[in-house]
Amino acid sequence: MVRERVADNVFIFTSEMYAQVNAGAIIGPDWSVLIDTLAFPEETLEIRDFVEGRLNSPVRYIINTHHHADHILGTCWFPNAVVIGHVLCRELLSGRGREAFLLAQEHNRDLRDVRLVLPDIVMDGGALSLRVGKRTLQLISFPGHSEDGIGVLLIEDRVLFSGDAMMPIPYVVDGEYDDLVASIKRIPRLKLENLVQGHGEVILRGEIPNAVRANLNYLAAIQRHVNKASRRKDPEGYLATVTIEECGKKRIDLGGLGPSLHSRNLLALYRKQYQDG
Repeated sequence: MVRERVADNVFIFTSEMYAQVNAGAIIGPDWSVLIDTLAFPEETLEIRDFVEGRLNSPVRYIINTHHHADHILGTCWFPNAVVIGHVLCRELLSGRGREAFLLAQEHNRDLRDVRLVLPDIVMDGGALSLRVGKRTLQLISFPGHSEDGIGVLLIEDRVLFSGDAMMPIPYVVDGEYDDLVASIKRIPRLKLENLVQGHGEVILRGEIPNAVRANLNYLAAIQRHVNKASRRKDPEGYLATVTIEECGKKRIDLGGLGPSLHSRNLLALYRKQYQDG
């Protein structure tokens, strides 16, 4: 796991076991807040050892940016923490999220001792704020990657934890295209110093406009190809020929997961827009 400090007492933890997924810690004078907890116990326990052991700062709150397993399975290793998430995060974890977790647990011995933890406090639209020492954490709705997505803005530091609303390759399979576009368009207006994506590298202030533009351009490109596919006799065959490079992204992103995520994006978008209903 890679650890990076992005502001005073604000740390990022990047998984080396799966897709460069990120978690964060805001260290207060008496206690700390985690933003997501990664998936595999080995890495989550490293976070716990650093925050609660080395820094001697008990984790009081955990914020789930959304319900996907790679972001929240480590929550169970902090039994005294209060968990915060979107109301839909709780609903999704109670339903299909639990089913997906049990299936993953069946096939991965590393997860055998993991327990699914639902949010204790939920937000439903609007915003929710939390004070950590002199810092204000504002939780804001950030749907699109998934319907329960939230971002966490550190007001004083102008650092945004975007969850998977922002990642090197936008992913819409479990969300809604228009919502994701709208969420990404909000980011430049926040006047950030640092943007912590759900996966991948931290984006610095001067790089944020280009990163936002690149993701919006990618989404527009896959939409164009989906529209073109709808006029073909074999739409899914056509989509299979559309490379990630044609749409402005790199196949090496996220440890080589790029082409797979890209293919799923095209098929999911086509089926939602032209087959569902």
